[in-house]
Amino acid sequence: MTLRKSLAWMLGLSLAVGIGAVAEAGTLDEVKQRGKLICGTSGSTPGFSTPDSNGKMQGLDADFCYAIAAAIFGDREKVEFVPLTLVERFTALAAGEVDVLARSATNTLTRDASLGIDFSYYNFIDGQGFLVRKSLDAKSVKDLNGATICMPSGTTTEPNLAAYFAKNNLTYKPVSFDTEPQVREAFDAGACDVISSDKAILAAIRTELADPKAVDILPDTISKEPNGPWVRQGDSEWGDVVRWVLYATLTADELGVTSQNVDEMKAKSDGNPPVRRLLGLEGDIGKLLKLPNDWSYQIVKQVGNYDESYQRNVTPLGLPRENTPNALWNKGGVLLSPPF
Repeated sequence: MTLRKSLAWMLGLSLAVGIGAVAEAGTLDEVKQRGKLICGTSGSTPGFSTPDSNGKMQGLDADFCYAIAAAIFGDREKVEFVPLTLVERFTALAAGEVDVLARSATNTLTRDASLGIDFSYYNFIDGQGFLVRKSLDAKSVKDLNGATICMPSGTTTEPNLAAYFAKNNLTYKPVSFDTEPQVREAFDAGACDVISSDKAILAAIRTELADPKAVDILPDTISKEPNGPWVRQGDSEWGDVVRWVLYATLTADELGVTSQNVDEMKAKSDGNPPVRRLLGLEGDIGKLLKLPNDWSYQIVKQVGNYDESYQRNVTPLGLPRENTPNALWNKGGVLLSPPF
């Protein structure tokens, strides 16, 4: 190789490394420079993300966004919520319109491998079910042959429904809508006999029906729907932050560290290495994530652990956590955090 070619090759390598360094800076640095997190949510799903009477976003997914802001800035309020429909959600994330997508979105191979986005970890494991009018006198899905079924479009609901009904030699008339509120309004207006979606979505819809007592959610569950936050593909640094924020809420839950006792447990943590690591009193965990060393303390103090968020937001929908996959691994569920 001539000297000129060697210099050209080295220059090209330097440029590639420089471009890689810029890309590596990624979302975390952008969020820090901007001074706030931009979080994509439903914005219309009770229990997960919906504004309260003062316009403040509340719910399990909203709490996760607050937790990320608390970890990065030490201030949970440094977050802007962007409501996204089922059709918009993945495109908005891939296009960089939001930093993280925290709304009902099942992890599937197709989504993970083809949309330019990555799943982080589970914050709610659900399954597809059916909300029916009591007047139908339906006791199971097998009683819904020929029913008109409203459902959200662009979700796993449609293929799940088609496969289940075909397998069981049942027929139905599908009616799809872009948002959960549209599904609810159509059902209330009598456009369909049944709504099919994730059971948590059905429970949320039920709370806003004109007559919630006139409906039932059937016991049948026809799919598994592991939901959780999503990030853009190719930014492992940001992916680590998002995952470990969720892990911190689960670890605090497992260790019994809550927003109410976190200061007491911090003061009395000598001889308790797991608590000390979680609260930033041992090790250099924050530095590894490019976060303040008390990042997980701020999450618990300002937002709470996973169970606090679940009990505050999801349990009131009539969905207890006990004896479900959303319980901790040591309490009969499947949710767990890797060790800190």
